Amino acid sequence: MRIAVKLAYDGYTFHGLARQPDHTTIEGNIIDVLLKIKAFHSLQEAVFRVASRTDKGVSCLGNVIAFNSRINPNEVMDLVNPQVTDIVLFASAEVADDFYPRYAKMRAYRYYLKDENLDGAKVLAGANCFTGTHDFRNFARVESHRSPVRTIENIAIEHRDGYLIINIFAQTFLWHQVRRMVSALEKIGLHKIDIRDVVDALENPTRPVDFGLAPSTPLILTDVKYTFDFRSKEKYRKKVNQLEKRIMNRILSDIVL
Repeated sequence: MRIAVKLAYDGYTFHGLARQPDHTTIEGNIIDVLLKIKAFHSLQEAVFRVASRTDKGVSCLGNVIAFNSRINPNEVMDLVNPQVTDIVLFASAEVADDFYPRYAKMRAYRYYLKDENLDGAKVLAGANCFTGTHDFRNFARVESHRSPVRTIENIAIEHRDGYLIINIFAQTFLWHQVRRMVSALEKIGLHKIDIRDVVDALENPTRPVDFGLAPSTPLILTDVKYTFDFRSKEKYRKKVNQLEKRIMNRILSDIVL
């Protein structure tokens, strides 16, 4: 059978999600444990796939992995969680044999900025420029085989306890897209650039412009959604809540510094 599993992790302690030689990564840790418990015998047999590949320092509250296994989906969490650190598998589902987690219905990212000196109204106006379908090559690291055109469904901004929280929703994102968009929004909020500069960069994507890349650690992948539901275990949901509090404490501490 093919299994999909939702997981959360503290990206601060890993060198990104994707496996890399001589580096500790989320994917590497999980695969090592799955091989150890004989969830599958090889990666070729497992067809192991991930919904979203997060960079070094980026944390997550709802990414998704999928793999072929003889283990019951409901047992995977109990077998893996005791053997990993700073990672929590908290929900699972049996899926179709051809399920590929990258084809999600929606993804949601959240970024935290210190509210001090930021013009919130300007940030909101700038965010509105990003919604809809655009060529984002000036706001991403675009790989040669990928189209730079993406659709941002919504950007919600809230002020809380001295922080500006930016929530961005889209079906798919480009590499570094969220961090480059946030960097531009922060510069708008600090009056370092004008909203028109962002509009021009979107309307003239073949004319290169660089608004910078925001740091990775204040970024959280909050969820990846599909047309089906996952079955979660309450005890692991609680562990995710604990992990989130720790991530938030560190993020807000880093922003203050």
